[in-house]
Amino acid sequence: MAQRILIVGCGDLGTRAARLLTAPQPSEASEGAASAEVWGLRRHPPIDRPAQPGDPIWIAADIGDPATLAALPSGITQLLFCQTPGGRTPEAYARAFLDGPRNILNALDRTALERIVFVSSSAVYGEHAGAWIDETTPTGPLGFNGRILCEAEASLWTQFPATVVLRLAGLYGPGRTQLLDRLRRGEAHVPPASPPQWANRMHIDDAAAACAHLLTLAAPDALYLGADDTPLPLDILYRDLAHALGAAEPALGDPPKGVGSKRMRNARLRQSGFVPRWPDAREGYRVLIAPT
Repeated sequence: MAQRILIVGCGDLGTRAARLLTAPQPSEASEGAASAEVWGLRRHPPIDRPAQPGDPIWIAADIGDPATLAALPSGITQLLFCQTPGGRTPEAYARAFLDGPRNILNALDRTALERIVFVSSSAVYGEHAGAWIDETTPTGPLGFNGRILCEAEASLWTQFPATVVLRLAGLYGPGRTQLLDRLRRGEAHVPPASPPQWANRMHIDDAAAACAHLLTLAAPDALYLGADDTPLPLDILYRDLAHALGAAEPALGDPPKGVGSKRMRNARLRQSGFVPRWPDAREGYRVLIAPT
């Protein structure tokens, strides 16, 4: 029996995950059978563009408005929650990550639901002075976004214990080229090399693959960090990318505020069988600069 998966907040990340989940598996390739039936929920589905292979079945709904959730599909077995808040305010974050999951769970028939994968963020961690962090590291968010995400994680684990949380590093990839654009314009700044300010990245395709992997993994842990294999000092990452772009080296500036310096360890995700396609962000970014 095919899995019935609902992706809530099905934007770029969710759509990429949907295409992986609906792709024929090797054992099914001869028959062309899809491995899952996938719905994508968002306020404004992209129904005005031609459908792409592997697109989910679109649902137009607002997770902050329970009245729009009255007709969700029955028999959902897995739920991927990868919502993006409608703004960078405490109210928008609470609506997306506290009200939204509660409304979705109230609207679903939970008798068939086996697992939730909740996409969170490294913003739940604080300042670690460049030390390595993993799933055992205590949270200590520096901003309201991290505090609300911590609350959302705890709430979901209480409401539905079979919840898997994926705390993602900063995403980059097609359509996520803000850093490259700032480097081209000479607007990016780097902190001094000592002490290093560490950057953690994950390619959007690897993040989508991690979501699909955790939805289907036989016996997942409750928490994973999603990052590539290679945390990098910001000055090294920015200068390498500026060189690849043929742009001027970025000038010195203050470190990013409210982020903290830390190195995310992805060992638990890798030990679960996940292998990133882009283990070093410099290689992933170079493909964006000069596609092959």
